[in-house]
Amino acid sequence: MIEIYTDGSCLTNPGNGGWAAIINKDGKISKISGSEKNTTNNRMELIAPINALKDMEDNSQIKLYTDSQYVKLGITEWINKWVINNWQTSKKEDVKNKDLWIELYNLNKSLNVNWNWVKAHAGNPMNEEVDLLAKKAANSK
Repeated sequence: MIEIYTDGSCLTNPGNGGWAAIINKDGKISKISGSEKNTTNNRMELIAPINALKDMEDNSQIKLYTDSQYVKLGITEWINKWVINNWQTSKKEDVKNKDLWIELYNLNKSLNVNWNWVKAHAGNPMNEEVDLLAKKAANSK
């Protein structure tokens, strides 16, 4: 089982942003992060799991943790309706961050991901650490 914690951060929204992931693969911990200028918090929250999942082998068993309800509900509930509705919301508006949602959707289909929401800033050590990594990445721009 692979455990992944992800987070995204923006100094201002929109503004300079950062993302991070901590990956525990059979006890081997790796940390990845990156940053972008002129982005949004939601984009950073999506880019973190995308980058964490893109190098995983097909059918890998993954337990992924995010403190973003946007990511958790988007990938586990909303996305199926968006696909059926040609990437339109229930209000007939274009889905925001469609490019990233498509990428995450395709990764999710090829892997066995168990999506979990964890409360932010509630003392979960891995979530606190990934939050700091994302903020550090955002500050590096």
